[in-house]
Amino acid sequence: MHWTLRKKILLGYGVVLLLAVLVFGWAFVNLLGLGRASDAILSENYRSIIAAENMIDALERQDSGVLLYILGFEREATEQFHERQNQFSQWLARARDNVTIEGEAEIIQTIDTTYADYLVAVSHFMRRSGREAQPVRTAYHDRLLPAFVAVRDASAGLRDLNERTMKAASDRAGDVADRAMWSMGLVGLLTLGLGLVFSLVLSSRLVQPIQRMREATRHIAEGNYDIEVPTDREDELGLLAAQFNEMAAKLRAYRDLNVERIMAEQKKSEAVIQSIDDGLVVIGAGLDVEDMNPAAARALGVNRKEALGLPFPDVIRSEVLFQYVKETVALGEAPAIDEAKTYFSVERGGMHQHYQFVVTPVYTPSKTMSGAILLLRDVTKLKELDRLKSEFVATASHELKTPLTSIGMSIGLLQERAEAKLNDREQELLTVAGEDVARLGRLVNDLLDLSKIEAGKIDLALEAVPVSLLVDKAVQRLKAQAEEKGLELINRIPGHLPDVRADANKVTWVLTNLISNALRYTHTGGHIELRAAPAGSKMHLSVQDDGEGIPYAYQAKIFDKFVQVGGEKSLGGSGLGLAICKEIVRAHGGSIWVDSTPGLGATFTFTLPLASAQKQ
Repeated sequence: MHWTLRKKILLGYGVVLLLAVLVFGWAFVNLLGLGRASDAILSENYRSIIAAENMIDALERQDSGVLLYILGFEREATEQFHERQNQFSQWLARARDNVTIEGEAEIIQTIDTTYADYLVAVSHFMRRSGREAQPVRTAYHDRLLPAFVAVRDASAGLRDLNERTMKAASDRAGDVADRAMWSMGLVGLLTLGLGLVFSLVLSSRLVQPIQRMREATRHIAEGNYDIEVPTDREDELGLLAAQFNEMAAKLRAYRDLNVERIMAEQKKSEAVIQSIDDGLVVIGAGLDVEDMNPAAARALGVNRKEALGLPFPDVIRSEVLFQYVKETVALGEAPAIDEAKTYFSVERGGMHQHYQFVVTPVYTPSKTMSGAILLLRDVTKLKELDRLKSEFVATASHELKTPLTSIGMSIGLLQERAEAKLNDREQELLTVAGEDVARLGRLVNDLLDLSKIEAGKIDLALEAVPVSLLVDKAVQRLKAQAEEKGLELINRIPGHLPDVRADANKVTWVLTNLISNALRYTHTGGHIELRAAPAGSKMHLSVQDDGEGIPYAYQAKIFDKFVQVGGEKSLGGSGLGLAICKEIVRAHGGSIWVDSTPGLGATFTFTLPLASAQKQ
């Protein structure tokens, strides 16, 4: 008779299996009772506890949304409140569908009622006009806080009721478990003793071939596929050894094929990188240069082979670029940087080459930071074109200023001395001509100012200036115009702010321009607010309106030259005001941006350095 490994094991463990049947029968009765008790714990109470916990969490997040609303973050507060309201309703519905114990339905009804009162209180609160600190805090304390506490206490009551019920069921299950443990332990010890005896007998016949296979598996794990296991047995272990040998042979073939494929893919990737016109530098996590293409080597003026493996600062001698790459590798993402600072120049052959750089972090499939890719784009021609364009604009503006002045004076003389000789139509044409010449004169002056700023010829009389002084001067200039249009110009600048280091006249011009734009696009009855707040070493100044807002298509380019939002031309705009504002703010070492939702107004914000930061 041929004894297979399967027959040997079945024969050896036959007695143990019979004893196991007896153990199973005895355990079935005990485990059935234990299972019922455990089921009561999990199915009846656990879902209700989870629902109560999540309702409390959603309610607290809604209360946080109300606090955000009080602080002035209306859009974030509304989004957070409604999102958490939906979550609270979902979990309340789940709790209502899982009523299983006495008193649970009444608590859920209480939660439903108190939450409805809370929503009504929040709705009345958010419809209140104005946000004076004391009335808002009083309304929150007297109405919202009691409604919030009532809902939270009711939800906590639902949770506590289910926890008490769950604990009682757990105690019952513990008693059943204790009885089952002792009875099954005695029978189990007997079975264990018999099993150990038979295990010792079979181990001598099973361990030896398994040890040989384990040793072979270790070689496979180390990459040595040239290994075979003896197949001198006719049972299942012998068959397993034969299949193991077949697997090792296939792994050897796959290894050879995979190495060839990897080499081919590597050559293909290298060919792609080498053919790119822009410079590419691969930087490792240790800030060393791992690879670069010929375009990058030419741009940096280094030998590609000699540069590989060197520290990044030894290859690219730019402190700004090094800090940017260092922060990208450290943070895992590219930090925010002014677009004007994403360029660096290299002198070659008596001429300057200009490059724009972009740094992108690189991650492995396991989301581990492995380094960064530096892209160098040659923008020398673009820089030259921009310079020529600026020079042309400056020259043309300068040449136009004199004849425009002469034409304006001529038209003025005609209006003064020849008015009686002209009919109404001729006087109207002369008036229109005078207005057009004045508009062209303002455009030429703006172009000249912008050209001086871009050329770095702007003279800044920097001094420590109170923020309130800058804002008051701008508000006084436009207060009458705002009242004439029926708009409320609100100065919300605190009196205790630190001074800024700035040219008072030029910063006042920036504020005046921003307020003028807000006056243009805010309807009668609207509001324009001026705010300021320190942030680190900078002071943030904002002009906020509730007018038409700026379409999303214009927001990314609103500070470019000659960019006009729809309708602005009819209002007399030249498209240069915001461009000049940007250059003036940049000359002060600050930045300017806009936040706007079409139909809901816009907020222009710019930064100025604090006078105290300059002293340090």
